Amino acid sequence: MLERLEIESFLILAEELHFGRTAERLQVSRARVSQTIQRLERRVGAPLFDRTSRRVGLTPLGRRLLDDVEPGYRRIERGLAAAQAAAKGVEGNLVVGYLGSAAGEFVLDVIRVFTLRHRGTDVRIHETQVRTMLEPLRAGEVDVLATQLPVEEPDLVRGPVVLRIPRMLAVPANHTLAKQSTATVEDLARDRVFACSGHVPDYWQEHLAPSYTPNGQPVRRGRSAATWPETLAMVGAGQGISPVGADVAEYFTPRNVVYLPFRDAAPLEYGLVWRRAGSTARIRAFVDVATELAADRNGAAGHQ
Repeated sequence: MLERLEIESFLILAEELHFGRTAERLQVSRARVSQTIQRLERRVGAPLFDRTSRRVGLTPLGRRLLDDVEPGYRRIERGLAAAQAAAKGVEGNLVVGYLGSAAGEFVLDVIRVFTLRHRGTDVRIHETQVRTMLEPLRAGEVDVLATQLPVEEPDLVRGPVVLRIPRMLAVPANHTLAKQSTATVEDLARDRVFACSGHVPDYWQEHLAPSYTPNGQPVRRGRSAATWPETLAMVGAGQGISPVGADVAEYFTPRNVVYLPFRDAAPLEYGLVWRRAGSTARIRAFVDVATELAADRNGAAGHQ
């Protein structure tokens, strides 16, 4: 009877053709992988891999074993995952909401990983707007929401931060601020800043654009806007300025609007939020995948 480590070592090495990468994926030492493959080859009675100082390749016998073993092993994996999902109550329907393009892209990445692990779960997405913000979640239109923080509501649970987006300042192209290459929070006092209309918590508005600058200058509130396109249209018309995320600057490029990166403002943070009374194993499993993916991305960014 083959041991699980022998099967996994063989399948991953057949895919990677590299002992180091195989060891990383298995989270064991390179020597352990080599010893396991040698033990498997002794069990079979012939080499499964050709090894040189420059490359690793499957022998004809190794290729035959791969063709015979891999389909069955994958079926076992899928069956075990399905059984675990059923036991945990993960299978079923899940509606994931998102606010903004960056959150939407992140949600799609999470869904790709989540559905591979939980094939019995049907995941749909729902785009939300600033003006309604948390209402689709409370109304049960979405089960979990990837949205811009802060969210401090007693009936909602806020998960960990999964995205950080640099802040930008949107200004009219003919504004004196447009001559600058960057912006500071003090610049918010140099024109009216658009307010958010609809069901938007005051603390959320305050976090996006504070009522006073760090030096105590008042920030005047301008007209209210319900969506980013509406806000940017009014900025382009010379009716005020507005802090936005870098994803807004990337996806919306209206005429007569210039974006300035902030030098002294912390990034906008996004997290997953769900109803406290509606927490399920399905939502927790989705949050776990999102947290794992965010950690992987942060780790990759830290090594660049």
